Amino acid sequence: QVQLVESGGGLVETGGSLRLSCTTSGGIISRNFMGWFRQAAGKEREFVARQSLNGGLISYSDSVTGRFTISRDNAKHTVYLQMNSLKPEDTAVYYCAAGVIYRAGTWVADYWGQGTQVTVSS
Repeated sequence: QVQLVESGGGLVETGGSLRLSCTTSGGIISRNFMGWFRQAAGKEREFVARQSLNGGLISYSDSVTGRFTISRDNAKHTVYLQMNSLKPEDTAVYYCAAGVIYRAGTWVADYWGQGTQVTVSS
């Protein structure tokens, strides 16, 4: 059974850091691209980052480049998102995703976690 379970969200002050984890099961970690999306209240879900199976190919959205770092430990079936220099506009529900690709002008994924809330206070 494929499952993606996020953890590590919470409340942090502006400029602070959080590390999100996504524990996977069902062999989903073997999907080439694992990634993260986020959805702020009243907005559409947006792409944040993705990483290839071997870790060598990484993409970030412009809004998080230089502040967020995606990584994965295939042996532990876990994907991470280290978030530094957090801003109030980073407040959102963050979703882990598997099979992340860019298709027809948008980022899509095959599987999703349930999400974890990140709130950055000003």
